[in-house]
Amino acid sequence: MKFIRYLIFIIFFFGLGDECLAQVKKDTLSVLFVGNSYTYYSNMPHLVSLISDSTKVKLITSKSTAGGAKLSDHWNGNKGLKSKEAISSGKYDIVVLQGQSKEAVKEKEEFLMYSKKLSDLVKASGAKPYLYVTWAPQKIPQYQETITETFQQASKVSDCGLVMVGEAWKLAKTLRPDIQLFLPDGSHPTDLGAFLTACTFVNTFSKELPKNLPDRFFITDSDGKEVMIFREDSLEITFCLKVVQSL
Repeated sequence: MKFIRYLIFIIFFFGLGDECLAQVKKDTLSVLFVGNSYTYYSNMPHLVSLISDSTKVKLITSKSTAGGAKLSDHWNGNKGLKSKEAISSGKYDIVVLQGQSKEAVKEKEEFLMYSKKLSDLVKASGAKPYLYVTWAPQKIPQYQETITETFQQASKVSDCGLVMVGEAWKLAKTLRPDIQLFLPDGSHPTDLGAFLTACTFVNTFSKELPKNLPDRFFITDSDGKEVMIFREDSLEITFCLKVVQSL
């Protein structure tokens, strides 16, 4: 009997045990999203974390957001925000900075100043700052060039990374003009738009995207029950993955 137990132990340790060890050794990165509704719509940070389950790097996401918030609001603690305190806590590997949608176009100097202030704070906390390059409004697609150029300038001034979400949206619209990335307000993302955004973040931080993903994602609520937060046609999911991989 002792021999049988010993044999079972050996099989488990050198067989299934390798899988368990691999799971333990999986890299993780803690990510704080600092932004507004372009971040929190359609549970985008949750999607980032769930998509990353299929990569080699698990992204554990948190957020500090308020509707319409600009970078200056996060710096000055307006709208009840405590983003500076969250950043300074030192809990994060990556901090994503996302300004108000037209800030990079209409308030460029303020945007550059506060992206630098916040980026410096992020680096002082031991984390790496990234700027979330947003998309142009649906009715003013020509804004995208200016938005991207301003973010690229901010990246040089602040010495921080870029997540090219706006360029992913631009490519998707070029390849498929009928794709529904915008809600009727022509500004905020649909669930599909949020998914495309999340894929761009995962690819940037994990350096990879899974070849295939399920057509729905679930989270567990406070009562321990599964809640579906995303569902989309599998062809749309495949299209988004290909778009991001083409950037």
